[in-house]
Amino acid sequence: MKPIIELKGVWKTYTMGDNEIHALSGITLSIHKGEFVAIEGPSGSGKSTCMNIIGCLDLPTKGEVLLEGIDIRSMSESDLAQRRGKKIGFIFQQFNLIPTLTAEKNITLPMIFLGTTKEEQRKRAEELLKLVKIDDRKDHLPGELSGGQQQRVAIARSLANNPEVIIADEPTGNLDSSTGKIVIEFLKEMNKKGKTIIIVTHDQKIGEQAKRTIYIKDGKIIKEIKRR
Repeated sequence: MKPIIELKGVWKTYTMGDNEIHALSGITLSIHKGEFVAIEGPSGSGKSTCMNIIGCLDLPTKGEVLLEGIDIRSMSESDLAQRRGKKIGFIFQQFNLIPTLTAEKNITLPMIFLGTTKEEQRKRAEELLKLVKIDDRKDHLPGELSGGQQQRVAIARSLANNPEVIIADEPTGNLDSSTGKIVIEFLKEMNKKGKTIIIVTHDQKIGEQAKRTIYIKDGKIIKEIKRR
């Protein structure tokens, strides 16, 4: 079976003045449907850059990134945006909710970009609000919600287009430990239901929740641990 996302010899290089900074240095990595993977490393290791490449938010300087076997460089910008919107959902550490939109409207936003009808948007948002147990806050703005509630909205938004892959960037970073555990358990449940989960973290305890942990340092994969 082909990997759902594959990186082949990927480099990401930034030019700063006369210097070249290699954020990634020849990363090769395959992620298959239904996996639960953690990408772990200290600050500055290149894990966030790796997340952006895996999530097709950025293009590599060198190497190939394949989304379901297709090189993303061969796609037009609009085609890539459509495919990414359907296949990949993102959960960000800072939540990245639109402050002027209600919880419900934040969740429907990704559906608008794919041309979903308003009735479908409303129905799907209703389902997701119930799923993350925040349907009683659907008309609240982000500023009226706690950090845990905002993260629940962010999780629901990541599921809006029913993607196969969910990428979570430090999903517990801005939460207290008990709320963080709830978020991780929810992601594990999503994995049991067939979703491919990729967590980017610097926290060893979070990384140990995954079935496979990939350790990155100085832009390179230094080791990998598989768990049952």
